[in-house]
Amino acid sequence: MPNLHWHDYLLFASLVASIAGLFLLSDGDSTQASELETSEQMLLSMSFSYWIVHCVMVGILKLWHPEWEILSINLRLTAAFSYLLTFSCILSLPLHRMSVRQVE
Repeated sequence: MPNLHWHDYLLFASLVASIAGLFLLSDGDSTQASELETSEQMLLSMSFSYWIVHCVMVGILKLWHPEWEILSINLRLTAAFSYLLTFSCILSLPLHRMSVRQVE
């Protein structure tokens, strides 16, 4: 059993919060959503999904045996790409809002 530090507990709490956020986004009533609201909801759901993938990959890496090096490299690459995709989705949300306001 690996030693868990405060970062691991924080990562687990953010995993649970991301799952809850994704559930709350999908639970919303979107019958008359505008195009702006739909794109914002899509960006938020993508950032939550990518963060869930990142948290799961980091968790698997903590519990993984170092004997399988190729699988470990693939897990690390997946964790890194999902982290970068999460960052880009979070950065895109305010940029999208600013671009919509400039058009109006």
